[in-house]
Amino acid sequence: MDSQSLLVVLAVLVVILVAVVAWLAVTLRAGQESRHREVLSDLHSGLNTSADRIASRQSEEGDRLRRAVADELQRNREGLLSFEKALAEKVDHRLGEIGGKVSERLDEGFKRTNDTFVNVMLRLQTIDDAQKKLEALSSNVTSLQNLLGSKSARGALGERQLEDLVRNMLPDTAFDFQYTFPSGVRADCVLKLPEPMGLLCVDSKFPLENYERMISDGAEKVSITVFKSDVRRHVDNIALRYIIPGQTADGAVMFVPSEAIFAEIHSRHRDLVDYALQKRVWIVSPTTMMAVVNTARVVIKDVEQRRQIHLIKDELGKLAADFNRFQARMDKLATHINQAKTDVEDVQTSSRKITERFVKIERVELDSNKPSLTLVKPNAEGNDSE
Repeated sequence: MDSQSLLVVLAVLVVILVAVVAWLAVTLRAGQESRHREVLSDLHSGLNTSADRIASRQSEEGDRLRRAVADELQRNREGLLSFEKALAEKVDHRLGEIGGKVSERLDEGFKRTNDTFVNVMLRLQTIDDAQKKLEALSSNVTSLQNLLGSKSARGALGERQLEDLVRNMLPDTAFDFQYTFPSGVRADCVLKLPEPMGLLCVDSKFPLENYERMISDGAEKVSITVFKSDVRRHVDNIALRYIIPGQTADGAVMFVPSEAIFAEIHSRHRDLVDYALQKRVWIVSPTTMMAVVNTARVVIKDVEQRRQIHLIKDELGKLAADFNRFQARMDKLATHINQAKTDVEDVQTSSRKITERFVKIERVELDSNKPSLTLVKPNAEGNDSE
């Protein structure tokens, strides 16, 4: 019985008690005091018994409630401990996974860092090697400058550059170096062009001293006028020495072994170019000299082709005759091939028929009206007679 039921029972008893008291009051007035006392005594003992029973019941219900609460608390404690243990295991597992991933990421990061460091070291080594090559190149350039410090060395370099251009593009019979004329004049290079051009002289000894002084910033600096006067004197010298009527072409070539000087003359000193053209001297650089040599090669080739045109015609006639004979022989060969094809087909027909006869013999399928098998050679038309 729970607490609410006990309260209801107590309320009922109180009501009964009140009713009994009221009834006693009424009976006392009627003069039944002794009887009432007995009833009250019985009622008092019954109330005491009920109170004891209710107290015992309350004690039992309290004990049962405490046990239920204790059991519930024990179950909750055990559930909480189990949840805490599972949560701890899950957290440890997740922490282990996170630790593994962090370790893996750190290993990858360390590997990438190491690779990057190795690449940086390789690039630094490459830069160091390039620096050493640059230092070596700088020393070589310094040596080249010292080598070209003299006028004779620069002249030899220009002649070598001109010789490489000419030899790489013209046949050996179309040029000559250090050519000497009957008058004793020696040209650096002579291009042997077809008539009416003739011999075209090329000079490679361009004066570089005043140009270098003109672009320098030191005490050796000279004015533009000095450089232009130097070029004019060189043009006059080429026109006087290398344009010989009746022996050379009506002009000569002044080879400038530097593209920078050539560009300087044509872009800022156009009067020098006009003056050289008046003297029939053509100023060229390595690039434009290549165009001149290529033009000369085309002209020489065209002239040689025109000289050999009759030989070409004769060879073409012979080739046509040979082709005609080849065509006739090819037609004849085709006829023989067609005839051989026909003969092969006839032989295949005879072979197929003989094979069929042998198959019939093996199967014992001979015709009773034909006691024997007679093979006859093919007739003239290529058909077999059975």
